[in-house]
Amino acid sequence: MGSARVVLYGDLVLDRFILGTPKRISREAPVIILRYEGQRDIPGGGANALANLAALDVDVVPVAPIGADENGRALTDLLRSRNIDTSRLVSVPGFRTPTKVRILGGGASSLKHQMARYDIEDTLSSDGTWSRTLEEALFDACGNAQALAISDYGYGAVSPDVTARIRQRGATPRWITLDSRFRLGSFDGIDAATPNLQELEAWTGQRLQSDAEIAAAGEELRNRLHARFVLVTRGNKGMTLALEGPRSAQIPVFGTDEVADVTGAGDTVLAVLTAALAAGGTPHEAAMLANIAGGLVVMKLGTATVSRDELLRALVGPSYPPRAR
Repeated sequence: MGSARVVLYGDLVLDRFILGTPKRISREAPVIILRYEGQRDIPGGGANALANLAALDVDVVPVAPIGADENGRALTDLLRSRNIDTSRLVSVPGFRTPTKVRILGGGASSLKHQMARYDIEDTLSSDGTWSRTLEEALFDACGNAQALAISDYGYGAVSPDVTARIRQRGATPRWITLDSRFRLGSFDGIDAATPNLQELEAWTGQRLQSDAEIAAAGEELRNRLHARFVLVTRGNKGMTLALEGPRSAQIPVFGTDEVADVTGAGDTVLAVLTAALAAGGTPHEAAMLANIAGGLVVMKLGTATVSRDELLRALVGPSYPPRAR
């Protein structure tokens, strides 16, 4: 993975955590008053996939719009601190960087628990000059990349027909992978997609319960996208890999089915799957690694990443020595 180059195109999000200690019940309303302790910012959404790719030592290039605001500057600084090249981020005046603010409270010697959350959400208009600038940056970045990962959270950064224009201009990486929350069926010419079960059910319009039903729906989506495969993530039920044929494989959950936090697990799956494909892995090898990474990351609190060393230790055991840096 260390020799792979991946372009990430999509919606970047700032995850902001406000930490406090409970003080008393307010006299103004039946709510707990927290004594402010601090703030922690973490890359979220497509930016979390970026952080995961960087943790895998992948040469990752983000191509994305970002707000010309304090949150956008904070997110850019976070990416730079992870040695991620931010030169192809396009600043959009008047656009507020998507931000998910979680308020956590707890005692000084106990875990903090989420008490409330508010989101800052704008939707970009596709007719702005920013979109043309972004598309040119995307064509340029894809010229020497092995893979393009698309992270579509619905904030307007992603144009579903951009893959067709990339192919027309001959700047196509070997792999184009997709994680789309609301528009799974709107893309074409994708090589692989990573919907979770709820997203696949929303696309089919029906409840999917058995392995056979999920595999059939995955194959239907694969045909619709003209993709090489679809990897359906199913929480504590593992994953279903729908391949051409139609063929499918059931991948059992890695580790325990008891999870600490599922925040950002889909971003980790997209990142590891894309990195493995870019490094020459087969769809099945990439899916197996993504499954392991998903099992590792849900055992961590908050938005988290998985490194190459963690993947290696999970594969060969705790005796594996970390790589010299």
